[in-house]
Amino acid sequence: MAMKMRIKKNDTVIVIAGKDKGKTGMVKAVMPKEERLLVVGVNRVTRHTKPSQADPQGGRKQIEAPIHVSNVALVDPKDSKATRVGIKKLDKDGGKVRFAKRSGEVIE
Repeated sequence: MAMKMRIKKNDTVIVIAGKDKGKTGMVKAVMPKEERLLVVGVNRVTRHTKPSQADPQGGRKQIEAPIHVSNVALVDPKDSKATRVGIKKLDKDGGKVRFAKRSGEVIE
């Protein structure tokens, strides 16, 4: 079952667990069904590709592999450290915003 993800495309995240711990990057794609994210420059793997018409050279290619959402945290806009994400209502109209639990800063 897909869970509600609090990290969205174009957010800046920091890796908090795994081989790339400490690296930061921008979220390129979100996969809620698999609970995974594609982050630029993080979790790079080597793929061996056959030559094809689209890629006549073929060879070894470095690509980003999806990383589990539990292994990343949003970067706090105030002090550039890892933070959890909260959701709060702004007004009676039902408008919701995401905020950094570390600093209380509204995201976006």
